[in-house]
Amino acid sequence: MTKLTKYAAVAALLLSTAAPVHADGLNIVFTHHSSASNTFWQAVKKGFDDACEKIDANCQMIFTQTEGSIEQQVANMQAALAANPDALLTSIVDDRALDGVIQKAVDDGVTVIGVNVDDSEGAAGNARAAFVGQGFRPAGYSLGKAMSEHFPAEGPIKVLVGISAPGQNWSEARGGGVMDFLEDYKKANPNREISWERIDSGTDLAVTADRVGAYLNANPDTTAYFDTGFWHAAVARVLKDRGVKPGEVLLGGFDLVPEVVQQMQAGYVQVQVDQQPYMQGFMPVMAVYLADKVGLTPADIDTGQGIVRPEQADSIMELSAKGLR
Repeated sequence: MTKLTKYAAVAALLLSTAAPVHADGLNIVFTHHSSASNTFWQAVKKGFDDACEKIDANCQMIFTQTEGSIEQQVANMQAALAANPDALLTSIVDDRALDGVIQKAVDDGVTVIGVNVDDSEGAAGNARAAFVGQGFRPAGYSLGKAMSEHFPAEGPIKVLVGISAPGQNWSEARGGGVMDFLEDYKKANPNREISWERIDSGTDLAVTADRVGAYLNANPDTTAYFDTGFWHAAVARVLKDRGVKPGEVLLGGFDLVPEVVQQMQAGYVQVQVDQQPYMQGFMPVMAVYLADKVGLTPADIDTGQGIVRPEQADSIMELSAKGLR
């Protein structure tokens, strides 16, 4: 049995033990690239579940067993489509690996909406009907620009950019956006020494803490660390454990998970970008409903690149803990 076959078999078993089907409701499956331990995706799931309840649909979100596994995601998609759902919602983290299964789903009459991560070429690169999520490269640029407000007025600027998942669209695009800004910032300040490096920072809090922590040991003059996810929360803990004061190494990244908001409250995270995960779960379900009931073609929805700063952390924490931000 190949790994892909094994994963498909596991996914099929999960589907077979799902909640009873609503006889007259839409059948919607949401597959993606993350495991159930990923805090961000629990917020997406809450939006998905709430929307499904509103339209009385039979819905299931299928996580991967291993964080970021494209192979497992494809197997989950194949198993889900074998049950003939009305719609498939899925993240498109790779420009090639998911094309075949999505095209087959579309050919079989399944409404497919990309959520959270899109093909880097958008509709030109994948047969999905629409995309609901953030524009990653512009969001990375906005993060870099907002963080530059905290750069020291004089002296060198040395930046580390953590590419959490090398090769995956969301991480590469966000990191690319940060580096786009740094290029522009360097051109605008020709008399200053401005440099940056990228690192495979990982998609696990402990891994990111180890890798970035080791880099900071070797490069104590680092000005700022940008993460393409929320794993810089672990870097904040490393800095605190080492007795580094808040703001001595600037930290910024994406998503308002409770771990990050706590570090904003403590002063270690200066800037964060919100992509509204609840909305990413809720809105594609509504698009499927409108397509089925009214005949409206699903449309792209940009869930934003809102910049969040520490002064907003207290008001956001309650909503973040409830999975609404």
